[in-house]
Amino acid sequence: MQFGVFTVGDVTEDPTTGTAVSEAERIKAMVAIALKAEEVGLDVFAQGEHHNPPFVPSSPTTQLGFIAAKTSKIILSTATTLITTNDPVKIAEDYAMLQHLADGRVDLMMGRGNTGPVYPWFGQDIRNGIGLAIENYALLRRLWREDVVDWEGKFRTPLQGFTATPRPLDGVPPFVWHGSIRSPEIAEQAAYYGDGFFHNNIFWPVSHTQRMIELYRKRFEHYGHGAADQAIVGLGGQVFMRKNSQDAVNEFRPYFDNAPVYGHGPTLEDFSRETPLTVGSPQQVIERTLSFREHFGDYQRQLFLMDHAGLPLKTVLEQLDILGEEVVPVLRKEFAAKRPAHVPDAPTHASLKAAAERARDLETIPEPAGSVEETSR
Repeated sequence: MQFGVFTVGDVTEDPTTGTAVSEAERIKAMVAIALKAEEVGLDVFAQGEHHNPPFVPSSPTTQLGFIAAKTSKIILSTATTLITTNDPVKIAEDYAMLQHLADGRVDLMMGRGNTGPVYPWFGQDIRNGIGLAIENYALLRRLWREDVVDWEGKFRTPLQGFTATPRPLDGVPPFVWHGSIRSPEIAEQAAYYGDGFFHNNIFWPVSHTQRMIELYRKRFEHYGHGAADQAIVGLGGQVFMRKNSQDAVNEFRPYFDNAPVYGHGPTLEDFSRETPLTVGSPQQVIERTLSFREHFGDYQRQLFLMDHAGLPLKTVLEQLDILGEEVVPVLRKEFAAKRPAHVPDAPTHASLKAAAERARDLETIPEPAGSVEETSR
């Protein structure tokens, strides 16, 4: 099972000081968080894609490429790549390039985003959101898997004899998670292709997340990719920890109350009860996270949001120390002990490459003597 952190890259005023970092400081802070995540033994660093204030990560490949040069182990992911407003040709080439630079430590989370105005900014119509997600991803898969592509669709100009460059590293495209919080069509899309499904459930009650994941698992099995409990599932989460749980609540409350997304709404206590937000001691975070398995089954990836709402970088790095030293080792052990042997690990470039090589070997095995054709003569 993979554990990591994701960032939305917001530039938010610290409510305890009344000051905000600059865009340059926030961008460099995200790099520092990625480096710290690798240092403390996490598996994944993921960043969103946004094109509107107060968010800064408008070019994930630029930042992830920079991080790739400074790391050696951690998987670099998006959270999300906007499959609706990005050209699939550009996605195919940008992320194949990143894949080469990072020696395969790359995957993507495809999504439609949560900012309606982004569609006209990039020449699209939000009313075509689902159609764009379906058509663009179908083309992207072909661009990564076919050396020469002839294609015609509804939302962009046709392609004739087109080859995306560079080709995916080792002939293996990056693994794709489809991220959605409310669209069953996206869960269906993930299941159809046998890809991963990531539910960023940080704003949603258990019952809603459960329905989405159960739909994905059922359709994954329907399309013949394996049993429902072998589907590849990822979950979001949000934590803030201190040794004493009341200290954590007192410190985090002003950030929660003024956060750009959920601030000035429900109380911290109500929000924590209804969503995965856990503010307390490391043991409370461990117990809450382990409970996810009871609701959603065995799953492959857990990402935590830890740098939102104006939290100072120093505080975020302290949180990562606690996560890496006190929380994740226990979660790894407990989840592994309960997971049945037939439930797969999270895909990596190495595992995908090995699977592709096995498939190629099977294709080249000669027909054995005494085959059906021979013996029927």
